[in-house]
This record gives sequence, structure tokens and C-alpha cells, in this order.
Amino acid sequence: MMNCLQSWPEPVVRVQSLAASGIQAIPERYVKPPSHRPLSNSDFSPPQEVNIPVIDFQNVFSNDQRLREEALRCIYRACSEWGFFQVVNHGVSHELMKGVREIWREFFNLPVEVKQEYANSPATYEGYGSRLGVEKGASLDWSDYFFLHYMPVSLRNQNKWPATPASCRELVAEYGREVVKLGGKLMKAFSMNLGLEEDFLLDAFGGEENVGACLRVNYYPKCPQPDLTLGLSPHSDPGGMTILLPDENVAGLQVRRKDSWVTVKPAPNAFIINIGDQIQVLSNAIYQSVEHRVIVNSNKDRVSLAFFYNPKSDLLIEPSKELVTVDRPALYPPMTFDEYRLYIRTKGPCGKKQVESLKSPRPCNEC
Repeated sequence: MMNCLQSWPEPVVRVQSLAASGIQAIPERYVKPPSHRPLSNSDFSPPQEVNIPVIDFQNVFSNDQRLREEALRCIYRACSEWGFFQVVNHGVSHELMKGVREIWREFFNLPVEVKQEYANSPATYEGYGSRLGVEKGASLDWSDYFFLHYMPVSLRNQNKWPATPASCRELVAEYGREVVKLGGKLMKAFSMNLGLEEDFLLDAFGGEENVGACLRVNYYPKCPQPDLTLGLSPHSDPGGMTILLPDENVAGLQVRRKDSWVTVKPAPNAFIINIGDQIQVLSNAIYQSVEHRVIVNSNKDRVSLAFFYNPKSDLLIEPSKELVTVDRPALYPPMTFDEYRLYIRTKGPCGKKQVESLKSPRPCNEC
């Protein structure tokens, strides 16, 4: 299926190298159309002075029924109204969170020839990269990244993970274990809030042993003209859910909220959780995947870790029969995650057009 994605259409330029070269103006390939720039008011009103919901996750499993029900209500509202929320007291060690973020910062500060040993291709996507999508001449984002597979275990190849810094592989393995556990707990909360058996969504993803999980570490270098470009163009996440470890010192993530962009202010030691397109489909659009983007900074670089928690790639994903009624018919046809993911790898970030296109036979051709 990936035969059409063998190589990048143009030579790959490392954005970090561009930034380090001392350029005063960004190359034309990174300049967004005026209406897509961060400070454009043509499509959106000014950013709102609000933040996404922050939820104390330990209350979901409290013996106090009142605390438990309130936490579940907050998660339901966040999934259906925002598509995004932050969790604190989530059970993952704060030291581990800090350590894994720092080890990846060290990786991106290595000489480019060391990082190039891990250069990726569109066919596998795994490794060190600097662009999404294989459209020739496409507008590019101001970021580099490292992508790796974590689950299922059969796809995990530690030889493709950085051997330098020395503790990177060990930390990634430990971090992956803990975040997968958190993902399973979140799936139970999502299922219960939909009135389903608590293991319903996890089972729809293929069960504990078969879920897909991968890590994309984002590096957003300093940018001489941050008002002209984006670190990551607007998109909704194609998978199940994303568990994001943000940069604690530099804000950058923006979430679309009606006619505004909300800049997320990370809570201390929190993960940012967002619903992906596959859970939107399974919930028959009760839960919403929401467009988001990343802005860049002229003074500071930024590192974040996006952990994608996905269905088994060859399972058909469709609206849960329990959530389909005469008044709310199934909004989406069955499709495997592999088939859906091919949209994204071909076109790159595409707003919400991919998931909306499932409602009709037209694919995303207008990006």
C-alpha cells in the first residue's frame, strides 16, 4: 500500500540547520499564505485568554463517588466540547517526564551527521525527519522530528532508535510503558462516559496486546520570522488519541475553539490529551477531534513528545453500533486505520478535511 511513498519529492532540508545558519529571512517554502499565518485575523478573531480544561486524573479512580463522577463529567465535556484537556496526577513519574524530554533535546543538539544516520523515508516514516506528506512543492513547516514505533511489539525495532545519547533507548522504553498504561486508563474513562462497557474502546482498538503506539518527538528551532510560518500546520490527529508531553518553558500548541485559536498554557507536570479521528469515528462524532497547530518562537527553540495511541492498523473502524440510532445514524463508513493513514502520508497536514471527507466518497483533494 505504501508503494507510492518511496522517497521524498525534493531534497530534505533540516530546519535546525537553516535556523543555525544565521539567516534573517526564512526560505519561501516555509512562508504560509497570509490567511494561514499565526497573527492573521482574516479567518479567526484574536486568541482567547482561556485555557483547555485541566483535570485531576486520580479522581477518576477515587473511592469517593462524588469525586469520581465529577472527574468523569469533566472528561466527557472536554472530549465533546473541546477535543483537548490536560491531566495532572496521572501516575507517570515527573522525573521520567523531565528525563525523556531532556534526552531528546540532547539528541537534537548532536552534530547533523550523527542524526542523519537515522534519516527517514515516507514509506516507513520511522526515524529523523523534516517534512510531512509527499506532495511536490508543498508548503513546509518549521520543524524537525523523530518518529518511532512502540506498539505492537512486533514493530518495535530499537536499532532504529537513537543509540546516542547513551540512555535514550532505555528511557524511551520506560516512558512508552508508562504512557501506554495511562492510555489504557483514559480509554476506560472514555468508554464509561459513552455508556459503554469500560473495555469497549480498547477492544475496538484490538486489545492491550494489539493497540498501535508510536512516538513523534518534535523539535521547533528558533525562527527569524515566526509571524510568517508555523511549526506544524492545522490538522486533526488521524489516530485514536494523542498524549502530549509539552515543553514546560515555551508555549506553542494552539487549539481551534470555534472562531479563535487558544494558546495552551501547560500545567506543571501535566500531559495534554487530545481525541483523534478514530475515536471521533467510533463515538459517531459524540467525541470530537479538533484542529490544532503549532506556532514558533524567535528567541527559543522548543521540544515536545507526542505519543500516539492508535487502533490495530488492519482493523475496521466504524461507529459503535450502540451509539447509532434512528436520530443519529452512522456518520462514517468502515475503514481501516492503514487506509486512513495513507491520506495523511500523501497530503500532509490538512485541517479537518480528512475525517470530514469520510462522510462522502470524496477524498481530501483541496489541501
